[in-house]
Amino acid sequence: MKPDLSVTIAGIRMRNPVMTASGTFGYAQEFEPFLDLSRLGAIVVKTITRAPRAGNPPARIVETPAGMLNAIGLQNVGVQAFIEKKLPYLRTLGPPIIVNIAGESIEDYVELAKQLSDHEGISGLELNISCPNVADGLIFGCNAALAHKLISQVRQATSLPLIPKLSPNVTDVVEIARALADGGADALSLINTLIGMAINVRSRRPKLGNVTGGLSGPAIRPVAVRMVWEAARAVKLPLIGMGGIMTADDALEFLIAGATAVAVGTVNFTSPSSAERVIDGIKAYLIDHKVGRVADLIGSLDLTGTAREATEWSS
Repeated sequence: MKPDLSVTIAGIRMRNPVMTASGTFGYAQEFEPFLDLSRLGAIVVKTITRAPRAGNPPARIVETPAGMLNAIGLQNVGVQAFIEKKLPYLRTLGPPIIVNIAGESIEDYVELAKQLSDHEGISGLELNISCPNVADGLIFGCNAALAHKLISQVRQATSLPLIPKLSPNVTDVVEIARALADGGADALSLINTLIGMAINVRSRRPKLGNVTGGLSGPAIRPVAVRMVWEAARAVKLPLIGMGGIMTADDALEFLIAGATAVAVGTVNFTSPSSAERVIDGIKAYLIDHKVGRVADLIGSLDLTGTAREATEWSS
């Protein structure tokens, strides 16, 4: 029997749960030679801001054990050029298009939401409220009150599904998740990168021009899986899990922890066709384990016999 890989996120129907992570997939056309873009569950394009951004000075990427640090600085063409030059191509691909947006103020997010709502071919907005490699750090994602205020005002500006992207650089991700859910978010993406730093010990200088950057890759996956699990137990919103997914098994961890979909990111730099292999691997897992629908895996973590189960039962 052919398994059903389809999922729905905030009303966005996807043929499978595998998306691309913003910041790692450009505007999709760059990856056309390497994989069949029409097979993706959804495409999340790199962050768009109101005005074009040149990004941070080099060096902007540094390899680390089991991952990488990046300090790109949200380099992008700006919303007007995106609408005029990038969106027409994206509309031809087939999968839902989710646009990641960022701003320095609530007004920026509101204006971006309004502008993008006027154009066909956009299925949802992912709000970058937690980028660690720009000057202000987009602090909305680190303060529950600010997060609630932001999402509430953007909610009034658009009917598009809103998907804030949560930061791991917080004391309590659940507090932020609840604030965003209460404010009108339709789904949540988590996690963004962890703040990190690398030093050249010979020159005693930072390896990144920005000094610090965002750590991604397999090194952060256990943190990301844990945060998805925590958020899934705290809010009744669909979650998009990401952070160090390299294989289908990695993606399955997130689904079992409670994510409805996953986003493949850093691995795109080393193996641009990875998303297709993750899709194929999830399908093979469903067949091998006689699971008819990928939706049946969501939140299926078995805690039987664990210390966690005993603690929660007794409380």
